[in-house]
Amino acid sequence: MRVKCVICDKIENIKDDSYLAKRLRNRPIHTYMCQPCSDRITARTQERVETGNFHLYRSKQQKDDWE
Repeated sequence: MRVKCVICDKIENIKDDSYLAKRLRNRPIHTYMCQPCSDRITARTQERVETGNFHLYRSKQQKDDWE
């Protein structure tokens, strides 16, 4: 399966029977990002976290009464 990175537009081939290929075929909302772009984003995010000025806003978990 041929896939295209959403950031750098690099075209790569992945195995048709891999989990990633199945996810991309069945759920069009998922996008492919090549490994160098993914590593670069991870490194830059980690640098911002280490400065102390980075806040990750997550939705609050609702407490379930049944537990």
